[in-house]
Amino acid sequence: MTADDDVLSSLSFLGVPRGPMVRVHGGFANRMYRLETDQGSFAVKELNRVDRRWVYRVEDVFRFERAAFAAGVPMPEPIWAGSDLLVHRWVEGEKVPEEPVAVAFAFEVGEVLALIHSLDVEWTRGVVDEPAPRDWPELAERAVATGQPWADELASRVETFGAIAQFVDACERPGPVVLSHRDVQPWNLLARDGRPVVLDWELSGMVDLSGELGSTALSLSKGRGFDGVEPEVFRAVLDGYVAGGGVLPPPGPSWFAYTIDGWLGHTRWNILRCLAGVEATTGPELALSHESVRNGVRGLPDLFSRLPELQKLLA
Repeated sequence: MTADDDVLSSLSFLGVPRGPMVRVHGGFANRMYRLETDQGSFAVKELNRVDRRWVYRVEDVFRFERAAFAAGVPMPEPIWAGSDLLVHRWVEGEKVPEEPVAVAFAFEVGEVLALIHSLDVEWTRGVVDEPAPRDWPELAERAVATGQPWADELASRVETFGAIAQFVDACERPGPVVLSHRDVQPWNLLARDGRPVVLDWELSGMVDLSGELGSTALSLSKGRGFDGVEPEVFRAVLDGYVAGGGVLPPPGPSWFAYTIDGWLGHTRWNILRCLAGVEATTGPELALSHESVRNGVRGLPDLFSRLPELQKLLA
């Protein structure tokens, strides 16, 4: 019996399969499959528990998802959660490209965030506040020694990465802290009839409100770099949040600290996967990890240097 056979056996309650599960490539942390049965189409996510950066709170996340779905948040219906698998009803839609979205789309995402933040769901764990990684010199040395294709770029930016870590740890978060999705980004959204659908809830938890709003508004208002940020799209997310009943926190660097912190940790995690030099059985493919490292090594210093410019978006 293959691994797929084992998974299909555990999901027999979904109906009789019409064929094998089909891998959907492109996940940055976990692996996704599509399963067709006589009862419908399902998204089956295999959670990476081998070298994960966080502890998955699967039962808590599933309960949060069920509450969000019942409240009318546009999202795939959560069907089942196991220790290593999450199952949702498959939703058709268009991928949201990494480029500024339409103002109306951004406005509705802001409204969706306000709805999510209004949910009354018990969550026993607070914000996980771990120090930003500081081992960049050691990682650069190992990268050079093992001939990684991005090693020289990382080595040339070690001091900058140290300064970024210092900023993340020193930045004051004004609050409030809210229970939320924590990763509403273009790659976790679909567009269905021009309206947003929120995917991939497994990172859900408590987060400083300014950090999530800044992260979402920035990602929806820019392309792959930071040269073309569209202020009206950025502002539309915030306007939608207020229209949905939310209250904006005070402006400041904390609006972008969450983005920087998350990207910093994601880059380091992928560096370690690349240094291992083998194709892992879970999580992203090795080629995608290399791409993520290159994006982080080049993009994080650029983002960090633009903080004064970005804070003007909050005026």
